[in-house]
Amino acid sequence: MSAFSEIIRTFRSVGSETFRVANAEAQPFVSVDPRKLRVEVAAGASLRLLVVHEKPVASALSFLLERGARLEFTQIFLSEAFSEVRMAQAAESSCCSTVVQLASANASYRIDLDGAYAGSSLGGLFLAAEEEHCVMELRTGHNVPDCTSDSLVKGIAGGRAVGEFRGLVYVAPDAQRTDARQQSRNILLSETARIVTKPQLEIYADDVKCSHGATVGQMDAEAVLYMRQRGLSLAQARRLQIEGFAGDVVRRCGIEELGEALMTAVARKMENM
Repeated sequence: MSAFSEIIRTFRSVGSETFRVANAEAQPFVSVDPRKLRVEVAAGASLRLLVVHEKPVASALSFLLERGARLEFTQIFLSEAFSEVRMAQAAESSCCSTVVQLASANASYRIDLDGAYAGSSLGGLFLAAEEEHCVMELRTGHNVPDCTSDSLVKGIAGGRAVGEFRGLVYVAPDAQRTDARQQSRNILLSETARIVTKPQLEIYADDVKCSHGATVGQMDAEAVLYMRQRGLSLAQARRLQIEGFAGDVVRRCGIEELGEALMTAVARKMENM
């Protein structure tokens, strides 16, 4: 975790399996390799939390956001870990999540918007190299009217790697005035890499704004050529394009210095892809 150790040294450590925040916390918190963690953010309180997976272990994370609570959640996978995340949000709460897989990993998220005017935003990125296998699953439940969600998951795969994204936006009966967007964007760096993406909508209300989409393609050859004509090497041009592709997800992270460290880690990973 050398790329992040200096940064998170200033964070406060989460020292127990149940963690409750009752105020607006300015300093970020961190938990490294939790096997089980329950986080409660009280009404009107706010929290910035980083979870880092260094070891190949399974973890179960659950979050309860009470009325008007605010959470900025960042999850980083540096090893072949498995994580289940459950998020329950009350009225007027908001959660902004950033998820980055830098190794084989399996991450499953279930977000339930249970109170009016709750909002969820999730940005996900996986980088799969060689024989790695990255999986990201996301289910967002709009269970009441007047909630919003926005998810953008990007994947990059090279070598013989495999990436998977499975997403579902569920809109319950009478969950009117739902506003939900789900996008999956992916780049293949080799002919033997594979990415499977399946975003889905399940809607049982009629007054909604919902959209979803998915793309899997190669790098932009014209953009690479343009940069090479201006003196960049092929490797430099590829790196710049990938950094731009990944940057709008990684920089969603609510902790600026952590976002920059993540971009450095992405660039280093790209050197071997």
